[in-house]
Amino acid sequence: MSNPTNFPAKFPDWHGTTILAVRKGGKTVIAGDGQVSMGQTVVKAAARKVRTLAGGKVIAGFAGATADALTLIERLEAKLEQYPEQLARACVDLAKDWRTDRYLRRLEAMLIVADKTSIYTVTGVGDVLEPDQGVAAIGSGGAYALAAARALIDGDQDAEAIARKAMAIAADICVYTNGSLTVETI
Repeated sequence: MSNPTNFPAKFPDWHGTTILAVRKGGKTVIAGDGQVSMGQTVVKAAARKVRTLAGGKVIAGFAGATADALTLIERLEAKLEQYPEQLARACVDLAKDWRTDRYLRRLEAMLIVADKTSIYTVTGVGDVLEPDQGVAAIGSGGAYALAAARALIDGDQDAEAIARKAMAIAADICVYTNGSLTVETI
């Protein structure tokens, strides 16, 4: 079958994000690596995948297609303006819109969103998940970072040190994760 648009029949296989959230000792940290890969090639090593929102009261990290994720972050910012100081409600409302809106439904990304007291993973299938142990992760190296952070959470290190160490462990294991970090703390 011919492709009259001259675009590839299949989009490139993009990988390369690890986002980790850690809450401990009254601090919440989200760390994200900077690697973006297409197939086996690193196309960017220092992408910024973690943002502060709501005047610095909320942090969001994203995995997936960048344009899609930034669209979701813009929508989340609007929800946070609509529901100030109500992160859970803003996340649930975003997930509801994401699930039911024809345009948003096609977006391929995930978010981790946090404030001082809560962490949520928000997905396009309507999930708003709050972790039991104050640690959440998404992306290609998310499982590695999550396991490392959970192993470290009961130790003496603070939230940022745990996030940095867990991300370093993920970068050592996952070829789609690097050590170029963006770290935001509330």
